[in-house]
Amino acid sequence: MKNAKQVSRAIALSVLVTAPLAEAGKKLEIDDTKWISIGVGTRGSFTTIEDAAPNGDDWNNDFNLDSARVYLNGQITKQIKFELNTECTFCGSDLEDYDILDAIVKFDLYPAFNIWAGRLLVPADRAEMSGPYYANVYDFNKTPFFPADYSVSFGSDGAGVYGRDHGVTFWGGLGEEARFTYAAGAFNGYQGDANQSDNLLFGARLSYNFLNVEQNPGYYTSSTYFGKAGDILTVAIAAQYQEDGAGTELEAADFTGVSTDLLFEKVFDGGGVVTVEGEYKNFDTDLSDAALAAGDCFCLFSGDAYMGTALYMFSQKVGVGKFQPYVRYTKNDPDESEDRDEVEAGVNYIIDGHNARISAFYQYGDIATKGLNYTPSAEGDDVSAFKIGVQIQL
Repeated sequence: MKNAKQVSRAIALSVLVTAPLAEAGKKLEIDDTKWISIGVGTRGSFTTIEDAAPNGDDWNNDFNLDSARVYLNGQITKQIKFELNTECTFCGSDLEDYDILDAIVKFDLYPAFNIWAGRLLVPADRAEMSGPYYANVYDFNKTPFFPADYSVSFGSDGAGVYGRDHGVTFWGGLGEEARFTYAAGAFNGYQGDANQSDNLLFGARLSYNFLNVEQNPGYYTSSTYFGKAGDILTVAIAAQYQEDGAGTELEAADFTGVSTDLLFEKVFDGGGVVTVEGEYKNFDTDLSDAALAAGDCFCLFSGDAYMGTALYMFSQKVGVGKFQPYVRYTKNDPDESEDRDEVEAGVNYIIDGHNARISAFYQYGDIATKGLNYTPSAEGDDVSAFKIGVQIQL
């Protein structure tokens, strides 16, 4: 079925979605204003999951290349820039391919007003704006996806890939210290059977920095700064809307998604760093029973979801890095399906911030077994999983 294909492919995307451009890399200056830089990033892991072996009884054991990216960034004039990133999509599966992740023309005009257009991130929650490379844990956020993450293609029957879509975003920071930041734009959104009127998707994100102002490229975010940005307290709200953005041709439904997120980071006198991230999402699609039962339904999540993560990075170096133990809890409560949740506990070994880190963690819950099936028939057991992940960027 078409819906089953969407679900299976979207699950494969869950650890690969959304990541901003790495600022590190080799920079080649052409003249006083023109320059180009190149960088790379890769993520690989070993996973073992209870009852996931082919016989259905034993633990599976899998090594996988989760991501392989090339970052290309450049400036033509001080106001006109570009970004081109590539990604190994569906790495380790029969769908593996190498695709363009971002292709952005940037008009960086003023601190308060800039325009980016092309294939780019749709403004959304912090997790989506940080992506796996700038998250505070290895596995990507387990709350439900906005359309461009749930979808697995651009154009016909798709709504974007990895949180990207084709469109335009206006963004900036307001006030003397740019404590209030915004990003808003219009995008193709879902272009499948339900959207016969070819309606656009609109997305926006607003945030306020109560303590130190976060410094990131454009409207991207990070989910930890490892204490290097000082004390952080930022609260944000994001929303997306598309008329006829879900369902089927005969049972179309509007999509409305709202999320709010918080990041708190405190640096103690001794050098230890505590980080707390929280998120709440409410999605509304009001899908009919007929749409939920259809094989070609673009059946987005409808309901409430919650996520909370707490981390502490010790000040003392052990070898070449610092240990950062953490816990994370996620609960997804669909309107038309069973609840699902997951508890995760692990430790990050931070060698060079987001550029070099190793993570080991344990997970228990039924988010993975129920997957992205939000229909009344969804079922899945609570299972245990253990994972080791390595991330490198240059």
